Amino acid sequence: MSHQLALSVAEKDFPLSKSSSTLETVQKGLAVPNSTVPDLSVPEGGLQAWTTIAGAWLVLFATFGYLYSFGVYEDFYVLEYLSNHSPSSIAWIGSFQLMMPFALGIVSGKLFDNGYFHHVQVVGGVVFTISVFMLSLAKPLQYYQIFLSQGVGLGIGLGLTFVPTASIAVHYFNKRRGLASGVALSGSAIGAAVFPIMLNHLLPTIGFARAVRATGYVVIGCLVVGNALMRTRLPPRSKRPGVSAPDIKSFFTDYAYLWSTFGLLCSSIGFYFPVIYIQLYAVQHSISSNLAFYSIAILNISSAFGRISGNYLSDLYGPFNVMVFSTFFTGASIWAMLGIHNAGSLVAISILYGFFSGAWLALALVCMSSLARSPDEVGARTGLALAMSSVGSLVSAPIQGALLTSKFLWIRPVAFSGCMLFAGAGAFIIARTLQARVRSSNKV
Repeated sequence: MSHQLALSVAEKDFPLSKSSSTLETVQKGLAVPNSTVPDLSVPEGGLQAWTTIAGAWLVLFATFGYLYSFGVYEDFYVLEYLSNHSPSSIAWIGSFQLMMPFALGIVSGKLFDNGYFHHVQVVGGVVFTISVFMLSLAKPLQYYQIFLSQGVGLGIGLGLTFVPTASIAVHYFNKRRGLASGVALSGSAIGAAVFPIMLNHLLPTIGFARAVRATGYVVIGCLVVGNALMRTRLPPRSKRPGVSAPDIKSFFTDYAYLWSTFGLLCSSIGFYFPVIYIQLYAVQHSISSNLAFYSIAILNISSAFGRISGNYLSDLYGPFNVMVFSTFFTGASIWAMLGIHNAGSLVAISILYGFFSGAWLALALVCMSSLARSPDEVGARTGLALAMSSVGSLVSAPIQGALLTSKFLWIRPVAFSGCMLFAGAGAFIIARTLQARVRSSNKV
């Protein structure tokens, strides 16, 4: 879902501000001596900057990438480990853990803004790691054990770490902010390819408990090294003179913001269908189980390219222009799942969905942050929109599972999910039109 939360954002993103820099605004408006004003400039690169991006890559690899392996778990639970439960009830596990990064984003984002970056990282990392090992202790047919460890525990752990990790890039990059964030976010896509391959090979050979613990050791290593590499450099809001909290009420009179939030909500209801169900779909349609196991990995490797490309293109053409395109083709690729009947079509759809959905994930938060009227609104606008749209992530998989039924009526959840993406694209078109009028520019 890549947060572009910023303590320092390019002035070009905020046309209502006429000063040449945040430093000049503070000096002129408040007459603060130069020595007392924090340096809010960004280096646009350097060793520490790229080391921090590498650390963020590792953390996102181990956390968000792990959650994206749920398609493997879904297949395993439906066919074996939780065979006494319906696909819809099992889907609640995946949907709950996918909701938490967005629902908790407004909390972890505020803590990040207030200077508690490493505190949140440590707590979230510990919760996430413990939850992985608790999952390995879950017994067959014990739904509540898996829901608490995988759905609740992993979800809370990621909810605490995701926003600060995805936001740290803006401490070092401004003009290349999109590219740097895209590189960091590609870690989640690579993790979402590696963990499914591990699980698909280990589950049938060494069993559930040992397979999950093996992935847990990878998680520990990545989180420890990643947190050691990341460093913040911009001061928290409380240490910047003259900075007040954003006016939340004003967000609800900004129609471009409201339509964008509605677009996120609609899209998130249908967005994760292939992530959770494509492997099961392939198995049910008699495609080679070996290739079906790799479908999620193929999807997520393609997603890495989409995340980097989406952010790069947003710097050139405007985030909403690229977002409309990405949302529409993500929906179209979900509809195209109905054409999967052989190995070639499975690979093609996995690549297409992975690329466009990866761009969507990267662009969702770029679009929300671009609507901010000042740099200090970015975190609040983005976090609030994600919290509201998290409802879509929560209900999506259970609705799709209920539509699927135990008879595996695939056309029903496919049509529902694809149409929700098309509705999201329509909402983004309206938001794009409104924002273009405000900016007096088509590059929005």
